[in-house]
Amino acid sequence: MPHRSLHAGAVLLLLILKEQPSSPAPLNGFNWTYSGPDGEKSWPKNYPSCGGLMQSPIDLHGDILQYNASLVPLEFQGYNVSANEQFTLINDGHSVKLELPAGLHIQGLPSRYSAKQLHLHWGNQNDPHGSEHIVGGKHFAAELHIVHYNSDLYPSDIIASNKSGGLAVLAVLIEMGSFNPSYDKIFSHLQHVKYKDQKVHIPGFSIEELLPERPAEYYRYHGSLTTPPCHPTVIWTVFRNTVQVSRQQLLALETALYFTRENDPAPREMVNNFRGVQKFDERRVYISFQQEQDLTYAGLSLGIVLSGALAGVLGVCVILAVSIWLVRRKKSKKGGDNKGVIYKPAFKKETEAHA
Repeated sequence: MPHRSLHAGAVLLLLILKEQPSSPAPLNGFNWTYSGPDGEKSWPKNYPSCGGLMQSPIDLHGDILQYNASLVPLEFQGYNVSANEQFTLINDGHSVKLELPAGLHIQGLPSRYSAKQLHLHWGNQNDPHGSEHIVGGKHFAAELHIVHYNSDLYPSDIIASNKSGGLAVLAVLIEMGSFNPSYDKIFSHLQHVKYKDQKVHIPGFSIEELLPERPAEYYRYHGSLTTPPCHPTVIWTVFRNTVQVSRQQLLALETALYFTRENDPAPREMVNNFRGVQKFDERRVYISFQQEQDLTYAGLSLGIVLSGALAGVLGVCVILAVSIWLVRRKKSKKGGDNKGVIYKPAFKKETEAHA
């Protein structure tokens, strides 16, 4: 009898709990954002690595660059995905993300790194400068990241994410320019993922089409994820050359999406989803290409070179002029001496005549 009473009490308790309304998940999603009280400045409170060393992104400026002849061109295996296959495009509340199928990987790093997803960072329509990495102080319109994990050592990107060298990210800097049909294979579907957690299947296409010309030219350094938890476990490859998208394409990216869910009473537009440049902590950035003169200083350097050349020419002209003057003076002096020799006999004759 006591056992039956205990059992009945437990069942009654379960029924009561079942009827209690559950607390809804926060509509704004995760507990970090790019602005506001949960913005970038507050990240280190919950994610200590975000305030630590080896953070990304950085400014790729000339003082920290060093040519490394051992940096080989990367090989993109399985990147040419058939249109018969499908990608999943998702709004994850922080960016628009394209989940990539198994089989895509890169070679040219110490291990095999398999692709997991790609996503973008951008600014807003009034200030379209949303790249995370900058070059010599220059911001770009947007930036594409293709995220890979070390599949030789780890079974998934989640497990690899906090391991040294566990991740490898390819970064493509995007400029405003001409229409890009390859990027439009993503942008044309943005209206279907306007709000957080919305997904859509899109036809497969070659991910290699998203890369810039001459991908063998790149910057390489060790850094971190640019979003929480900011693990400093990323091998970064930032391509030197940019890709272009049209103003209309960029505008679609800047205006189509929301950080929030569809039913959120306070919708927030997905803009300025990029992290600021971080301190570099005396690291080196290795480059696979011979560094050329920075165009920022090209005019000044050219002016210095021309000024030096002009000064050299003027110096030679002065030296030649002085040399010619000295030669003429010397000849003139010699000429004066000869006239004296000629003159003296005449003087002598005149003296004799007077005698």
